[in-house]
Amino acid sequence: MTAKKGDTVRVNYTGRSEDGTVFESSVGLAPLEFTIGYDEVVQGFEDAVLGMHPGEKKTVTVQPEEGFGLYDEDLVFEVGKEELPEGFIPQVGMDFDMVDDEGREVSGTIIEVSPDAVLVDTNAPLAGKAVIYEIELLEIKPPRRPS
Repeated sequence: MTAKKGDTVRVNYTGRSEDGTVFESSVGLAPLEFTIGYDEVVQGFEDAVLGMHPGEKKTVTVQPEEGFGLYDEDLVFEVGKEELPEGFIPQVGMDFDMVDDEGREVSGTIIEVSPDAVLVDTNAPLAGKAVIYEIELLEIKPPRRPS
């Protein structure tokens, strides 16, 4: 039996950036469970699991287009210090939540602090970067039935 679209699978995995830094892992924790074809994980990860059989292990490199997306300069915003909460002391690397023009909450990271403003990057932290996944398929469950 091999994993196919519609199957719910359980995997152990470790995700690393190209420099070897682990950014997430299920090893030693609960396995990741997702259904292939339901966009629950990045496309490159899902594609890697297709065709695997229980007990199989593989390592794949996922390019940005199939992972966390390309880096988009349009997702970097300047926020005037007058718009920051009173008493807030911004620092480079700090996570920052803000509300966009449509009223949606957007998360980002402060990448620059100047006397009058902060620069906030709302790209995914791994946008524009290839990532490496070590994947072990543990189990394939029967396909979900439409509700």
